[in-house]
Amino acid sequence: MPDLTNNSAPEVSLTDLQDSHRQEVRKAYAEVALASNSNGCCGVESSCCGVSDDTAINTLISTRLGYSRDDLAKVPSGADMGLGCGNPKAIAALQTGEVVVDLGSGGGFDCFLAASEVGDAGHVIGVDMTPDMLSKARNNALRGKYKNVEFRLGEIEALPIADSSADVIISNCVINLSPDKGRVFREAFRILKPGGRLAISDVVATVEIPQEMRNDPQLVSGCMGNASLIEELEDFMDAAGFTDIKIEPKDESREFIRDWAPGRGIEEYVVSATIEATRP
Repeated sequence: MPDLTNNSAPEVSLTDLQDSHRQEVRKAYAEVALASNSNGCCGVESSCCGVSDDTAINTLISTRLGYSRDDLAKVPSGADMGLGCGNPKAIAALQTGEVVVDLGSGGGFDCFLAASEVGDAGHVIGVDMTPDMLSKARNNALRGKYKNVEFRLGEIEALPIADSSADVIISNCVINLSPDKGRVFREAFRILKPGGRLAISDVVATVEIPQEMRNDPQLVSGCMGNASLIEELEDFMDAAGFTDIKIEPKDESREFIRDWAPGRGIEEYVVSATIEATRP
C-alpha cells in the first residue's frame, strides 16, 4: 500500500524552476508585444519594459539611454519600444561584412541599427523566445525592407545558431532575465568565431539584492530582480572561456532605474552596465 502518512510536497527540480521562470518572463513580454497606449508593462510602471505607442515617449527613453535621434530615424516606427538599459551599438564597433547576433531582440530595434552598420555584405540575426515579439520584429523588418536581418525563435540558453559563426554578440537588458546565465555565456562563446566579441548593455547588481526583491515577479520581469552581481558575471564569463572581460557599471543609471519601480528602492542595488569580452 502507498504511504499515506507522508504529506510532504514533491521536490521541485532546478530545471522546473528555471522553466517556470522563463514562462513568467515570456508571458510578460508577450504582453509587451501586444500592448498599446500603455504607460508600462510587466506590472512595473515606467520600467525597462515601459513600452508605449507614443513616439515622443520612446524617443525620450531611448535618447536617455544613449541613442541619437539619427539612430531613431533609421528604424521602422514601432521597432523602438523603450525596452533597453543602454546602447550596445555604442561599444560594438561594428564593421562592414560582420555577422551580428542579438540576444533577446524584441521588436528588432538594435538589429536594424546593426544592419545599417554591417551593410549588405553583413548579416544580423535576432533571437527571441517570445513568438509575439518575433512576429512584431519580422513585420518591422518587412516594413523596413531589410534584406540582411532575420529573426529566429529560441532561448538564449540554447541558441539556434551554428558554432563559430558570429563576429559580434550584442544584447540590451536581456541576460539579466535568464535563470541560467552561465549557460548563456557558454552558448555565446560557442557561436562566436575566434576573436569574436561581446558588446552588451545590461542591469547588474552592485550589492546582494534582498530575497524579497528577487522573489518579486514584477521586479524580475522588469529587468531588476534577477540581476547578478558583477563578480558573478565575471566568473560566468571566465568559466565559459572569455578573455578581456570588462564590466563598467554606470552609476548615473540609478536615476532612470528609480523610475522603473518608483518607491521600491531597487536603485540602491542595481545599475546599468556595459559588458565586453573576447573569445580567444
